Amino acid sequence: MLDPQTTRHDDLRTGKGPWLDGLARPPSRELEADTRCDVAIVGAGITGAMIAEHLTAMGRDVVLIDREGEGFGSTAASTAMLQWEIDLKLSELAALYGFSAATEVYRLSFEAVQGLRSLIGELAIPCGFSPRQTVYLAAGESGPRELLEEATLRERAGLPGSFVEHAALREAFGFDRAAAIVSPGSAEADPLSLCHGLLAISARRGARLIRDEAVAFEGAGTAAAVTLASGRIVEASQIVLATGYVMPDCVQDDLHRVASSWAIATVPQQPQALWPGPALVWEASEDYCYCRTTTDGRIVFGGEDEEFDDPEKREAVGPEKTKALQARLHALIPQADLDLSHAWSGAFGQTEDGLPLIGRVPGQPRLLAAYGYGGNGITFSFMASRLIGALASGREKRWFRHFAIDRPRPG
Repeated sequence: MLDPQTTRHDDLRTGKGPWLDGLARPPSRELEADTRCDVAIVGAGITGAMIAEHLTAMGRDVVLIDREGEGFGSTAASTAMLQWEIDLKLSELAALYGFSAATEVYRLSFEAVQGLRSLIGELAIPCGFSPRQTVYLAAGESGPRELLEEATLRERAGLPGSFVEHAALREAFGFDRAAAIVSPGSAEADPLSLCHGLLAISARRGARLIRDEAVAFEGAGTAAAVTLASGRIVEASQIVLATGYVMPDCVQDDLHRVASSWAIATVPQQPQALWPGPALVWEASEDYCYCRTTTDGRIVFGGEDEEFDDPEKREAVGPEKTKALQARLHALIPQADLDLSHAWSGAFGQTEDGLPLIGRVPGQPRLLAAYGYGGNGITFSFMASRLIGALASGREKRWFRHFAIDRPRPG
């Protein structure tokens, strides 16, 4: 597990994604004296930015704390495929928690993407946000029969999408796979521009961005407090931990683990090299790859995940992983130009059941947290902002238990 005391941005990602060029973020400052606020958020990546925007829209006084450049940790390594479909199939999630609970989770995820779309439109954040279909391709252990069963279960759950056989799939998208599920309702964006846009809006509403390291938390008393490396103290009614994939010791959870993933971005492609129709693409296998396009016609292609979080090991295998991704991209899209403009890797948090950990920290009633997003990072970040906003206002909903940090473990 990544050490919260020693892990820095360079340990969370290696290389450079296409989002890192020419971006200006809102200014942060050092805290000159102890202070108080309604909510102190630790971590100013996309999750912290989402929560800050929502809380400031609610009129809350927010202090946002980050020890490094806001958004330049795991957010910068995101491929920002904003899907409502989660890492576990609906059938797999239903096997763990029952059909009713699994259906509710999938619907909540679908609603989160729609909510994010509305928010970005209302705030007019220039982040390349575009609605997209998803093409979920037969691969590995999931062939046409398994995808048809999944599509049928989704139809029963009232979720959108359709099963597409080989000939229709080739005609519509050019992919030479046995079958796919094609679904509307997802999206893509530039994650850094979105993060910085949300932070800028929060700052204009009065949020204070503090550059310092949080070294201790107190969430069990009549008030909460964050102690900073500078010795300053931020007192708050609630503290929110949004520290990405670096989980502090006060949050104990055996569902969560940190793994590594790799991604590449090609040079801009000729139109005929791209699949027709706006779609995010991913594979229905455990070792899946995924891809999307960018506004300037690049293909972003990722995968080759490994179950380790060692930054040096992740960097050492980077060239090998880049070649493997190029080979898999060529197999999927033979006409694509394989010349690369970017190659990078990053840590990502995941859970056994594919669901995030969002809610109160057990034993610390004033300490809230959001972790474990898997392949649905920004989708679950939006969901976390709404859930935590409700908890910070003293409101509970039954569906919060699906994501609770102390939820019952799958059998």
